[in-house]
Amino acid sequence: MNHDKPRHADLKVAVLSFAHPHAEAYADLLTAWPGVQVLAADPDGSTESGGGPRGRELAQTLGVDYVETYAEAFAWGPDAVIVCSENARHRDLVVAAARAGAHVLCEKPLATSAADARAMIEACDGAGVFLMTAYPVRFSPEFATLRAHVDAGSLGQVMALVGTNNGKIPLDGRPWFVDPRLAGGGALVDHVVHVADLLDALLGVRAESVRAATNRILHADDPRVTVETGGLVNVTYPGGVIATIDCSWSHPNAAPNWGGLTLQAVGTEGVIDIDPFGAHVAGTAEDQPAWLAFGGDLDRAMLGHFLDGVRSGVAPQPDGPAGLRSLEVMLAAQESAATGQAVRLAT
Repeated sequence: MNHDKPRHADLKVAVLSFAHPHAEAYADLLTAWPGVQVLAADPDGSTESGGGPRGRELAQTLGVDYVETYAEAFAWGPDAVIVCSENARHRDLVVAAARAGAHVLCEKPLATSAADARAMIEACDGAGVFLMTAYPVRFSPEFATLRAHVDAGSLGQVMALVGTNNGKIPLDGRPWFVDPRLAGGGALVDHVVHVADLLDALLGVRAESVRAATNRILHADDPRVTVETGGLVNVTYPGGVIATIDCSWSHPNAAPNWGGLTLQAVGTEGVIDIDPFGAHVAGTAEDQPAWLAFGGDLDRAMLGHFLDGVRSGVAPQPDGPAGLRSLEVMLAAQESAATGQAVRLAT
């Protein structure tokens, strides 16, 4: 791994694609980040239809310098890039970034196939650059507290975990999320990996087997939706630990917030529940339900960790292999839902 410090006083960070909604938050944070220059490129934004503003129009709204092609973004000489393209396009951009010698923060899921994820990891390792997977909930104080209690043995032996990740279907903003060609699937793809990553970090062991069931009952009346919109995933780990992941696009479109993630850990000596996005003040505003969230900005915390890693040469976490492990759980869930059988993961 190449641990040389960046060549410039300021870090040069390129945001590659505005396809993922998180790209807007990342660009907005980076433009105000001390010691960082930011550039964006979103060449596919002009060809994708049905979503919100993208490309140069969105860059101007965000106040971000913009180029029309990825080649121009790499020619700029970035120290790091943030890949926010459609899931199926992650591999090409990450491999190109590795060839350009840029460290990479890649949106989740890392890829839509294990082969693509492995190729991305190999490309970054071969180029001596970091590959980090964008899992912001890893940086929540609630998860840090849960992890500390589990590591300290406060819960005794962990026996079971229950995770939920439910949100609004992203049809109006980024309809590619329901395009299996670009997304790789539906609610399983969008939501399982976040919880699977927390379980990976919490337990420190690889999953052994996965059983899943999905349906398309939610949003069944919308002809644009051909992917699963709800699912339940059971994961077993060494020692008999069982985890359940409830993943769906079940949050009402009229709700004042996007959705949420929760995790419960059950041990022989106690139970701990966390709700990292639950801190809020509720009420009404202009005769509409209001959800005023407060607390730390997890995107900021994750970006700070990534930028610190680029500056210091210390590999940021969760890395590419962590992204692959959570992807493998999701892919096994897809296979199980299709076959009706439990799927064993390679150890």
